[in-house]
Amino acid sequence: MRMPAYLLIPLAAAGAVACAGPSAPLQNASVHGASPHSRVTLSASGDFTRNNADAIVYDRKLAPKGARASVTAESSGGQTRTSLVVEGFLPNRAYGAHLHANACGKKPDESGPHYQHQQGKIDPVSEVWLGFTTDGEGAGRASSRNPWSFDPDRLPRSLVIHAKPTITSGPQVGQAGDRVACLTLR
Repeated sequence: MRMPAYLLIPLAAAGAVACAGPSAPLQNASVHGASPHSRVTLSASGDFTRNNADAIVYDRKLAPKGARASVTAESSGGQTRTSLVVEGFLPNRAYGAHLHANACGKKPDESGPHYQHQQGKIDPVSEVWLGFTTDGEGAGRASSRNPWSFDPDRLPRSLVIHAKPTITSGPQVGQAGDRVACLTLR
């Protein structure tokens, strides 16, 4: 029996991941001088539609009807852990995903730039990169651990799924192609 993606995040956070998709490597990053802030938990889940600003699709070819996702970001004590689970995407395909500065909008660019802990720094230490590859049924997952806490006065507002894996070096570092779908974080 398949479990809906929005139910998998609580299981993943509890360490009981026995769910959809191939294993994704935990992305660890290190930074010096991170100062912890109060506990912050952000989450979002839903089926991607054109009518729902909280879970909106921009490219129906890469996020077919029935595509859904769930994301949770928990931040405290100088650490941020983020988990993403997707279902219903194209099978056996790599996507990029990042936290973004603004909430989702009707136009893909309305979610703004990538959220950066250290303004102007484009790498998996300062940003939250959640690239994933779907399995044969279009399900996948990713998780990230960053050595800093969210500033409650400057939080990410969305998770954007991109058409390509994130470029990890060179002049296009951090880019991941067109925006496919977006979840507004609460």
